[in-house]
Amino acid sequence: MNFFSYKDGIYSAEDVPLDRLAEEVGTPFYCYSSATLERHYRIFSQALPADSLIAFSVKANGNLGVLKTLGRMGAGADVVSGGELKKARAAGIAADKIVFSGVGKTKEEMQLALAEGIFQFNVESEPELDALNAVALAMGKQAPVTLRINPDVDAKTHAKITTGTSETKFGIPFAHAREAYGTAAKLKGIAIVGIDVHIGSQITDLAPFEAAFRRVGELAQTLRADGHAITRLDLGGGLGVPYIEDNQPPPDPAAYGAMVTRVTKGLDCRLIFEPGRLIAANAGVLVTRVIYVKRGDAKTFLIVDAGMNDLIRPALYDSHHEIVPLREPVPGADRVTYDVVGPVCETSDLFAGARALPELKPGDLVAIQSAGAYGAVMASSYNARPPAAEVLVRGPEWAIVRARLTHEQLIAQDHIPDWLVG
Repeated sequence: MNFFSYKDGIYSAEDVPLDRLAEEVGTPFYCYSSATLERHYRIFSQALPADSLIAFSVKANGNLGVLKTLGRMGAGADVVSGGELKKARAAGIAADKIVFSGVGKTKEEMQLALAEGIFQFNVESEPELDALNAVALAMGKQAPVTLRINPDVDAKTHAKITTGTSETKFGIPFAHAREAYGTAAKLKGIAIVGIDVHIGSQITDLAPFEAAFRRVGELAQTLRADGHAITRLDLGGGLGVPYIEDNQPPPDPAAYGAMVTRVTKGLDCRLIFEPGRLIAANAGVLVTRVIYVKRGDAKTFLIVDAGMNDLIRPALYDSHHEIVPLREPVPGADRVTYDVVGPVCETSDLFAGARALPELKPGDLVAIQSAGAYGAVMASSYNARPPAAEVLVRGPEWAIVRARLTHEQLIAQDHIPDWLVG
């Protein structure tokens, strides 16, 4: 459930009509619903053991307004860069609720995280373990570490967002786990605290999760027998969300939580989860205005003012996003089959192919749904297009939480060298 709906004939975010925002903010813009973020976090939290740490995946949506909203609900943060760590801290999330994932942590990022006193590092390789040990020793500290172990489970999701098989850049192969933990135990700057696993994103079946978590539970017992202190299990994120309303929905958080509780019973470990898409995806929409309707021999193109620089998911993953007009269609209104495209000079700048929508004309507004995760965070200024603004709504209130750059501000980011001046 989300808090976007038609009210008095206009698609609205909570109590704010989106056409009003379009006039005030300009298009395109992202709009996030506080009530949806809070509801999704609450439902997920209530499904899990009471002492679980829910570390929101900042890579899904790093807007400070979104992070602050979730932080006030009790969320921690899962970060994959020094920049994300600083964002989480700027949003008021306590350092002892932050986990640092990612395959390419630099020594400078490690220093920052150790100085802040984060909850744990999810280490992804033996070379990273050696580097972290050296940094920690130089700072007179011990780094709390879980090793990310690949359980070699196929999550049966899109190839570009699967991470738990033996042949991805993420984590340590399951067959090497005991050896890696043995190495870590000898490093004076490393404090082993648990195991980390993350098998992918947008997973719509509980079976891969259960298979992976059972393997990790067995590994925890083996490692304890080897003398390691395994007190935490970081089970990652990845639970899918419905991008298409009439499709079979993914398992709900209650079913996921029941499975986790069953599989981890008796392990006596604190559990950590890293949801991102699950919390944020359906809490955001991208509002865009129709520029032209172009009729070809075989297709009709609906050309809108948002582009793949604003929302790259359809171009990158062939992802599906529902599209709705802001003005509520009359019952039984005629529908037209459109290719919904943006103005970016790429054929892949396509939001929807052969999509049946109520007839639209230039100037009409539409909302691209389920855009709250991996939308604005992946935006660019390709074609010298300033990325979409971001707005956060709370009941009848709204605020611009990231302003759109002007063309002058965008251009001012470049610098002409002295030898080209004049």
